[in-house]
Amino acid sequence: MELAIGIILGCCALGAGMAMIAGIGPGIGEGNAVAKACEAIGRQPECKGTVTTTMLMGCAIAETTGLYALVIAILLIFVAPNMLVDILVETIKNFPMA
Repeated sequence: MELAIGIILGCCALGAGMAMIAGIGPGIGEGNAVAKACEAIGRQPECKGTVTTTMLMGCAIAETTGLYALVIAILLIFVAPNMLVDILVETIKNFPMA
């Protein structure tokens, strides 16, 4: 029983870590967006407002991926272990012994 609980906790922690790898993508994407926006503003300073607005909207949309990963990681750390351990205990309790 303790081994099964340890495996559940370990897998939840591993899954949370893997979910946080998704935070790399938004960081790279937002960095590229800002770099290209600065380049565009440097070439045509009169388009600063339009470029900045579009860049901020794109960064906000890209950031949602990282936030979804954060929510999944938090759920895997705080919610899933309790649910899975409860399911394990109920299954063992109701398992017919021969």
